[in-house]
Amino acid sequence: MSLPIEDYALVSDCFTGALVGKDGSIDWLCLPRYDSMSMFGALLGTEDHGRWLLAPDDPAASCRRHYAGDTMILVTRWTTATGEVEVIDAMPLGDGRADVVRRVRGVSGTVRMRQDLRIRFGYADAIPWVRKELSEEPPALVAVAGPDAIVLRGPLLHATNHSHEGTFDVRAGETVDLTMTWFPSHRSAPPPLPVDDALHATRAWWTDWASGARTPEAASAEGRYHEHVVRSLILLRALTHFETGGIVAAATTSLPEAFGGERNWDYRYVWLRDAALTLEALVGHGFLHLADAWRTWLLRAVAGDPGDLQIMYGPAGERDIAERELDHLPGFEGSRPVRLGNGASTQYQADVVGEVIVTLSAARAAGVPESPFSWALERQLLRFASEQIERRDRGLWEIRGEARFFTHSRVMIWAAFDRAVRAVEEDGLDGPVERWRELRDRMRDEIDTRGVVDGHFVQHYETDEVDASLLLLPQVGFCAPDDARMRATVARIEQTLMHDGLVHRYRTTTGVDGLSGTEGAFLACSFWLVEQYACTGRIDEAEALMQRLCGLANDVGMLSEEYDVAAGRQLGNTPQAFSHLALVRAADALARRAHRPRG
Repeated sequence: MSLPIEDYALVSDCFTGALVGKDGSIDWLCLPRYDSMSMFGALLGTEDHGRWLLAPDDPAASCRRHYAGDTMILVTRWTTATGEVEVIDAMPLGDGRADVVRRVRGVSGTVRMRQDLRIRFGYADAIPWVRKELSEEPPALVAVAGPDAIVLRGPLLHATNHSHEGTFDVRAGETVDLTMTWFPSHRSAPPPLPVDDALHATRAWWTDWASGARTPEAASAEGRYHEHVVRSLILLRALTHFETGGIVAAATTSLPEAFGGERNWDYRYVWLRDAALTLEALVGHGFLHLADAWRTWLLRAVAGDPGDLQIMYGPAGERDIAERELDHLPGFEGSRPVRLGNGASTQYQADVVGEVIVTLSAARAAGVPESPFSWALERQLLRFASEQIERRDRGLWEIRGEARFFTHSRVMIWAAFDRAVRAVEEDGLDGPVERWRELRDRMRDEIDTRGVVDGHFVQHYETDEVDASLLLLPQVGFCAPDDARMRATVARIEQTLMHDGLVHRYRTTTGVDGLSGTEGAFLACSFWLVEQYACTGRIDEAEALMQRLCGLANDVGMLSEEYDVAAGRQLGNTPQAFSHLALVRAADALARRAHRPRG
């Protein structure tokens, strides 16, 4: 059985990532991209669905771990009855290869290490043909199944019932390197990796990248959230494809929003909304070059008829990500179905264009110059939004029930045209500004009339329920945080959506989402409340909630999508871009203690 979600740490080469458990097992790895088929899938089943265990051969061994500075290199120190060792897990980047490095370094005494390698390509549907490559010394292990192949170099292993096992001793001062490299099976295995050079270059790259992060002065001076902000920015960069610029929402699929429930989704794709918000967090902290890369990715992905716009794409802009289920995988702690692809890719979600336009406006304000095609792209998206303005949608939460006029979605349409008007009036760009101004004002009048009941904003026009997405209205400048309607909305959210001190997205008992069961507290929503508190003078409450939320991160600073307060466990896919970008915004708001709308 897999470990709790919070027991995993990510190592990444900005193409894909491996989840390494506290037990020393890599239980999830898709090569060569996040959305490729898994070769280690124990996360969604058992060790027989694929893993690579490397740990002391001592059941009483204990460990503590951390990232090596501001990098994605994981260091785990094991303490046993006979000595101590460090295991350094990394995925080198920048050389176009797909490698996993596991370096074992003896610290004291002598420690016997154990390996258990179970390669299961194709989401555990293909047991490979394995052979020894005798031309190397010691012989390398080569595994092939269909289009995939890996070469494993390191201490010798012996075959045992569709797995490969072995032990080796590490003494103080000794170093033993294990490397695994993926390659297309029709090609020859790549040459051995120069591990020293690869680790040095990888550490230097991450350290240099992180050193460019600007963090709010107050947060940096206090040191209270600086570490969480920098780690969140690093994780967001790890989820950004090194070559294409596509930003995936998480590294995993089908980790449940409730243990044993059906709310299990594949998040290894690029949501325009999530990617736009991630980009805004990165740009806001000095990483302007990523804005141009993502904007270029966006132009490629949505090229053609705006009527074909999707709300999500593959990391390189792929459109075909149809949803299907894998019946042979039992799921994380029995949570089924296990899903590949995402049916929400065919939904109409009216807020998406607004998210993109607001982010591009923020990039422009930060000093990112227009490209020859960027404003033309925005104009096409605005035309699409105007053509769909009477259309109901599935909203920010991608409900699988009946389409509605969701208040947040309508506000994001307002935001799209508001930023368009500003682009003309303040930035000197061209466009039908009178038409955009008319649509902006029309949306405001509609929201003020139909999106408010009993003095508070509502989830959609046919209910008096609230929704945590309403906390985003001040963020895009639709109203001030201390607007009487927002204060009333916050009060209703505290009364109906806040449980055990954390915020849920909406009340699942209303049936609006078309799904059975419940879910945990959505971490991003609680960070949004921190920002709302900070901008309305409720500083003590903001600080208390922020500290609690940061305390929910695991030992290496990772957050998943949701949290089960009763069980004290993380829920949902991990690491979750939405959670980490919301953490960054909340920390910024606490540092400023003043309202600053997006874009």
